[in-house]
Amino acid sequence: MAARGLQRLWQRPVPRMVALGAAGKVFRRPFALPASSSDFKSEYSLDKLYPPQQKGGDDCSDTDLKKKCVPDIPVDRLSVSYCRSSGPGGQNVNKVNTKAEVRFHLATADWITEDVRQKMAVMHKNKITKYGELIITSEVSRYQMRNLADCLQKLRELIAEATENPQVVSKIDAQIIRDRVEKMNRERLRQKKIHSALKESRRVDFD
Repeated sequence: MAARGLQRLWQRPVPRMVALGAAGKVFRRPFALPASSSDFKSEYSLDKLYPPQQKGGDDCSDTDLKKKCVPDIPVDRLSVSYCRSSGPGGQNVNKVNTKAEVRFHLATADWITEDVRQKMAVMHKNKITKYGELIITSEVSRYQMRNLADCLQKLRELIAEATENPQVVSKIDAQIIRDRVEKMNRERLRQKKIHSALKESRRVDFD
């Protein structure tokens, strides 16, 4: 039975994968590529850089929603400039200005709330000039638009960090943290004494 089945399978004609032309040339059927999806969006698209905010969501206490609570950044209110970059690009960085620099006057930025501006002035005082301008730079890429998008993303993260409410530690949690620190210090001193005694026992007195 098995031999008859193999014989029938062997006698069955094999389908041809290619077609022969009149002159004996082989004509291969072109491979059909799947249609490209129109839903693809770049990492630096405006929808990802500026996600739509939730209507009526003024509460920014949730960590997952803090980025959605950040106000839209008016690019026309920012001073954008480009200069030579020390980042990736090889010899290309010596020819074109790829490093992006974004600056704006923090005290007069009315598109940011007053309390957030005060927090940003304290938290990022090293990035503020003597004229009160906050400077953000980026040179992660060899393209100007990607560096500019990275600067805008950094600005959004700075605003979100200043918008986040500080976590209040209860008395019980503070006592637990102090006990853990004291326990770690006692263990560290104990291990230090053991190591010191071990080194002392290895010392040889030649007198």
